[in-house]
Formats: sequence, structure tokens, C-alpha cells
Amino acid sequence: MSTPDNDKQCSDSGEIASNKKECISCEQINVNNITEDIDSLAVLDDMSTCASCGKEGNSNDMNTCNKCKMVKYCNAACKKKHRTKHKKACERRVAELHDKALFKEVEREECPICLLPIPLDASQSIFYSCCGKVICNGCIYAMEMSEGKDLCAFCRSPETTSIDEQIGRIKKLMDRGNAGAHYMKAGDYAQGIMGMPVDLEKSNQLLLKAGELGCAEAYYNLGQAYDQGRGRDMKKAKYYWELAAMGGDLSARHNLACLEGHSGKYERATKHFILAARAGDDQSMGNVTVMFKKGMITKNEYANVLRAYQKSFDDMKSEARDKAAASDFGRR
Repeated sequence: MSTPDNDKQCSDSGEIASNKKECISCEQINVNNITEDIDSLAVLDDMSTCASCGKEGNSNDMNTCNKCKMVKYCNAACKKKHRTKHKKACERRVAELHDKALFKEVEREECPICLLPIPLDASQSIFYSCCGKVICNGCIYAMEMSEGKDLCAFCRSPETTSIDEQIGRIKKLMDRGNAGAHYMKAGDYAQGIMGMPVDLEKSNQLLLKAGELGCAEAYYNLGQAYDQGRGRDMKKAKYYWELAAMGGDLSARHNLACLEGHSGKYERATKHFILAARAGDDQSMGNVTVMFKKGMITKNEYANVLRAYQKSFDDMKSEARDKAAASDFGRR
């Protein structure tokens, strides 16, 4: 009596298993179809059309406009042929990309020990030739109080005892591509110190290298050289101040604001003043205050700048830095 029921149950389970197998096959086919569709879309996404002749080709194999990066060409001939038609759009896009980078807020460099932003006043931090780090006075003061005056607060190396030793350390850092070392050496040539002759051309070369390695202050000084040097060139001065501002140099941004204002480009000048003031630049904050009083910016805009300005100072404050400023260390 039980046998037929058992047989039936086995038969039913077999049908279920069979249907399940067919279902799994269908699902796999669907998955395969979807995957093929995605792959085909990916191939399409990888395809581009020549802006000149309309020929399609693989994006990686095509010749991209090296200025705006917006359009592609199947070969150099098409790129050259289309240059006149593309020129205005290209220049407009390049200007947009440039301004996007120029008017972007930049985080300030941090002390490698306390990780607080380096003070805006250059006298409140020191570049060390042993490790190539810029260290705030607060951390240096704390080191002196705990372990001694003759050790680097970061790497614990003793201070140099001769000019030759200092020059040797700077050279080693320069060989390793340290931006600060190139900047320091540029100053030596500009002032004729540390055994270096006065050589302004060599100084400018080193400033350029320091800027390329990431020292925004070097670009600022290079701009100053073209602004105040014998062969005054304001176009080059502005160019290097812009590079410095992109790297976070507030003095360069303030100079740009003044330059744009004198040229009648008040909107651009306002943007520069506001960005510099938000980051803590006193002169720019003063100019923003004047603009507010003249009705050039709104009350809300002014309040936002003022809050950011105060926050920039709060972020740079520490107990160790206050103690350093109040001690003999701060009066050196």
C-alpha cells in the first residue's frame, strides 16, 4: 500500500528537480544575455567619434585635444584640419578649467608633529635641513623643554655645527627632490649667503624647480621677482602668482585680487579677496570689510567670510604655540 505512494512521491520530486534544472538554465541564459548587453555597452562607451570627419574609433587609439581634453580625432591630420573650428570652444573650456583650479579653496600645509596648519607668519615655523620638514614653533618649543635644544623635533638629529655641514644637508635634500631645500638654496643665491655668490638668475631657476616640486611660496617669490625686478614682466608675475595661489599661498592670492581690481575685473578680485580672507589673510579680510561697507557683498556673505577667517586662526592655535610665543623662544 505504501509502495505506490512512495513511487509517486519519487516521481513528483523528479519532476520538481527537472523543472528546477530547466529554471536554472533559463536564469543562466538571462544572466549571459545581460552580461553580453553590458559588455556591448562598455564597447560602445569605449568608442569615440572623430570631431573632424565623423569616423568612429576606439577612444584609447584616438588623438585627444591636449588643451581642453573635450574632443578626439582619428589622426593628427584631422586634428590639424579642425583646429580653426575648435579654437574658440577649446579656449573657453581651457579658461573654465583654469578658473576652477584657481578659485578652489586649498588646505594649508600641516606641521608633521602636531598636525595643525602651519602658521601664516613665517617666523612661527622653521625649515629643518636634516629631514626637510617645516615644523611649527610650538613643537620645537615642546622639544626644547623636554629633550634639549640641539635636536630636531621631528627626526631627533642634532643641529649643524658649521656652514659646510648645513650646505651638505641641503644638497642631499635637493638630490632627493625636496622642494623646501630648493627654496632655501634659491634664497642663498638671492642674498649671497651660505657661501653662495649673488646670482638672481640661478635663484629664479631654483625657485621654479621648488615650485614644480610643490612649494607654493617659491612660485610667489618668482612672481615677485618678475614684478619688482629690472626686467618687469607683469604677465609672468601674474602667471606665477596664479600657480602660487593654486598651491595655497595667500600673499599671491591677495596680489592677484589687487591686480584684477586695478584692471576693472571686480568680480574676480572679490573672489580672490574672499578666498584669501577665509584662509586667514589679514589684508584680504580688511578689503572684504571695505567691500561689505560699500555694499559690494551681502551681509550673509560677509558673515560667512568672517566666520571662516576666525576658524582659520582657531585651527592654527595650540597651547604649545602660545607658550612658545610668550617665551624667549618666540622673541628670537
